[in-house]
Amino acid sequence: MSQQKILHAAPGASQKWRWLPNVRDAGTLIGLVVIATVFTLSTPLFMTAHNAINILQQSSINTCVALGMTLVIIAGGIDLSVGPVAALSAVITASALHAGVPIPLALCAGLGIGLFCGFCNGALIAFAGLQPFIVTLGTLSLFRALALIYTGGNPIIGLESGFRTLFNGSIGPIPVPVVIAGVIGIVAWFILRKMPLGEYILAVGGNEEAARIAGVPIARTKIATYMISGCVTSIAAMILIGRLGAAEPVLGNLWELDAIAAAAIGGASLMGGKGSIVGTILGAIVLGEMRNGLTLLNVQAFYQLLATGLIIIVAMLVDRFTRGRQQ
Repeated sequence: MSQQKILHAAPGASQKWRWLPNVRDAGTLIGLVVIATVFTLSTPLFMTAHNAINILQQSSINTCVALGMTLVIIAGGIDLSVGPVAALSAVITASALHAGVPIPLALCAGLGIGLFCGFCNGALIAFAGLQPFIVTLGTLSLFRALALIYTGGNPIIGLESGFRTLFNGSIGPIPVPVVIAGVIGIVAWFILRKMPLGEYILAVGGNEEAARIAGVPIARTKIATYMISGCVTSIAAMILIGRLGAAEPVLGNLWELDAIAAAAIGGASLMGGKGSIVGTILGAIVLGEMRNGLTLLNVQAFYQLLATGLIIIVAMLVDRFTRGRQQ
């Protein structure tokens, strides 16, 4: 199916609309620069090359999760289960390593869990007709319980050094987690902008009924977005347990909040049909630099959580205002 046919079928995804995320990207970039300037004036430790690399590395995990979340949101869904999916993937991978399974196969096992969890979410939404919020709220508890039951509530520690080295190394001056997040960003951008799946995601989120009339495979599109979300969430889990050297069944707490915040800051609309891969990456960095700066200023952690919540609300107000201006 041609892009023109899909865009015509889904009024929410008009040609004029497709340029708007670039405007939001510029706004997000300006916000990033403003926040960086404020923290630079507040503490000399902020604007250093070492701290900049540190911010990118700290943001890499949220970037991976947020990119998958962005595709889900653009398609008109939401994924509240990313944290438990990460925990389940992590403990399966760690237990496989402890059992002597080669690192590549252990990684495949963890990624397979993420894909399967994403398939379960997508299938329940696409075939059973359930609301994404309710489905992923239920699987949030389900997947977390499975991780806890599998481990007996205990962490799996002492991961082998080869696995840890894989995620703790650097390519030149750039840490491997940052490279991984960058590669996932490129793939996500390519999917959204250059592949038929991206056209389908935009069409389903823009106007699902019109997309159905136009012949877009609604069910397969929804399942694909949730499977992508599960896969990249598992990758984020690998990065974290590689850094920590241990996998905990309670891993990933509030990851869904950070991922939604990064997507919202980057211009994704929780009503669907709108979002930006570049904007999400910038949004994740904004959250990372904000937390890094507040930590350098010795601000308590719960104020950082407060700031994240406020950012989501402000981003939704901006989206509501811009949508009102377009109508």
